[in-house]
Amino acid sequence: MRFDVITLFPELFTPFLANGVTRRAFESKQVEVVLWNPRDFAEGNYRRVDDRPFGGGPGMVMMAEPLSACLDAALAARAAAAPVVLFSPIGESLRHEAVERWSASEGAVLVCGRYEGIDQRFIDARVTHQISLGDFVLSGGEVAAMALLDAVARLQPGVLGDEASHVQDSFNPALDGLLDCPHYTRPEQWNGEGVPAVLLSGHHVQIERWRRDQRLAITRQKRPDLIDAARAAGRLSPLDEKALRKKL
Repeated sequence: MRFDVITLFPELFTPFLANGVTRRAFESKQVEVVLWNPRDFAEGNYRRVDDRPFGGGPGMVMMAEPLSACLDAALAARAAAAPVVLFSPIGESLRHEAVERWSASEGAVLVCGRYEGIDQRFIDARVTHQISLGDFVLSGGEVAAMALLDAVARLQPGVLGDEASHVQDSFNPALDGLLDCPHYTRPEQWNGEGVPAVLLSGHHVQIERWRRDQRLAITRQKRPDLIDAARAAGRLSPLDEKALRKKL
């Protein structure tokens, strides 16, 4: 798959693409990332990409023309149509289900906005999807683009050291969309606190039941909406319901 990223700050992606476990996906081009700077497609000696907003107000607005020319070049290099994604507060919140869809796709063009925003005419004419990381504002779309790329890359075969690692992630359908359970490692005693005895028992059935009960309890406390969704989908067993009643 290939992601073309339109950004005024391509240098921000250099350490991201070269470090961490997901670098395997980027180095092997399982997830190919191509960076495009709209300033390279701006006219004039100053390569201007922003201007003052009509109607007045603070800040600057990214101009439609250099963005559109940059997008044309990115799409031409792909030699095929592709979704055009803008990271925006009005976008759909990024969730695991969407990450799974993107991870099985052929990629997209990711547009990273800056300043006060982007000329709405570009958005209306060229953007096909809008994505939000949550109810807060970032200085630009680069961090959001990296979040999507990281989430997609770690789902690719062979990227994580253990193929089963992402299956145990929070929100994964393999865990029925629940939050993950607590994890412990050596030493057995730290700062006066021990490891739950069941994890030291070697009894795998009891360990898995404990983990399931912990996932249920944590999800019920922190994200009860996920419990409701799992129940509505018929994913909770009678043992799960019994465990949830005990936590009341």
